Amino acid sequence: MSTDVLSRRGFFDRFIDGVHGAALASLLTPAAARAERRYDLTPKKPHFEPKAKAVIHLFMNGGPSQVDLFDPKPALKKFAGSPPGRDIVNQIEFADQIGVMMPSPFEFQRYGKCGMEMTSLMPHLGSVCDEIAFVRSVYGEHFNHEPSLYLMHTGRTLPGRPSLGAWVTYGLGSHNRNLPAYVVLDDPKQLPVNGIQNWQSGWLPPVFQGTRFRSEGLPLLNLKPPEEVPAALQEARRDLLRTIDEEHRAKRPGYPDLDARVESFELAARMQLTATDALDLSTESDATKEMYGLNEDATHSYGKRCLMARRLVERGVRFVQIFIERQIWDTHSNLDTELKYCCAKTDRPAAALIRDLRQRGLLDSTLIVWGGEFGRMPISQVRQGAGGAGRDHGPGGFTMWLAGGGVKGGVAHGATDDIGHKAVVDRVSVHDFHATMLHLLGMDFRALSFDRHSLSERLTDQYPARVVREILA
Repeated sequence: MSTDVLSRRGFFDRFIDGVHGAALASLLTPAAARAERRYDLTPKKPHFEPKAKAVIHLFMNGGPSQVDLFDPKPALKKFAGSPPGRDIVNQIEFADQIGVMMPSPFEFQRYGKCGMEMTSLMPHLGSVCDEIAFVRSVYGEHFNHEPSLYLMHTGRTLPGRPSLGAWVTYGLGSHNRNLPAYVVLDDPKQLPVNGIQNWQSGWLPPVFQGTRFRSEGLPLLNLKPPEEVPAALQEARRDLLRTIDEEHRAKRPGYPDLDARVESFELAARMQLTATDALDLSTESDATKEMYGLNEDATHSYGKRCLMARRLVERGVRFVQIFIERQIWDTHSNLDTELKYCCAKTDRPAAALIRDLRQRGLLDSTLIVWGGEFGRMPISQVRQGAGGAGRDHGPGGFTMWLAGGGVKGGVAHGATDDIGHKAVVDRVSVHDFHATMLHLLGMDFRALSFDRHSLSERLTDQYPARVVREILA
């Protein structure tokens, strides 16, 4: 028998050697690759010339009702009191609480030169609607809060993925070394549903995760040293610590958690002055404070955070996210009372933010995004012993809006059906929305990727997505 002929046993012996070699290569090569690249927040060049340099995300926890705010549906009056169709009934979360078709109890008015039709509960926002692009045809994938929050913030309905702000700072870095690139101003009353997972970095390096700033008291705890020391001595201490950190890091390449920890310590030292200054509203004029509603109980908390957001982007922070009270827009009952409360808290501050950025020459370079995780159903929901009727979750078609940062103002894009249940004209998925945001920041959503387990991961994942160019200026 020829020695060139490989036996069955010999084949599998050599095959196993190949598997061992491939396994060893897979263990060694990524470590070497990681050692070559160090993730930080230095400014990075976008894929193309951006319209926006920063984002302020006004996240409306709970799901604002599109048919009561921005998407007027006269047909609902025609069907008022009639039972909903089977297509709606099959999508109700609480089947035992199904009511009847319910038109909005609030009046709609036309605002601005564009004649935009929207709720009379938001007159301040109506006064700046010529700056706003309303997208009335957004649709989601799930009717529960937790998966929908994950989808809106990370692109998937599952936990563990990087958030919007993490992707943006990963792609672009930061303009200001003395402040975090990604800042979260959550409500002092309570964390939102899903908690800090809303601004996590997921499997992106930890340096890109959001940093919580408090709007009451010190912005960050333990920011100031326990004792005052001369500036020269303080700087000498920092230089020594920096040298020790670099020596420690040089011996342990390829550890993003370690890199992030060292970066966070150095950032904390630089923030001792800059963070306090950035959020010090005492330097703002009385007229500015009045515009944001800081002098009124209803608007003080949210207005304060909107004003802080303006001061942060003014100083080069890349991504600011503002959360409101836990599930404030989750109007399952008492729609009449609850929606008035929501609008009273957010209308004036949001409009002031647009107006303030415009008068300071910052609106063209700052993208404002407003919206929740889904909308509401066009039918009533009646809960036993809960008072007046409300509306159940409605992910099939809802409204979000954008302003500034390369967005066309005074327009309404897309449409839901006659009763406001489903997006039917120029539908915009959450992935389309994400792709559009990245585009305005100068990034191609297909090219912004991160290699993980041999996969090229993206914010839009593997879903088909498009840039909604119809709303671009």
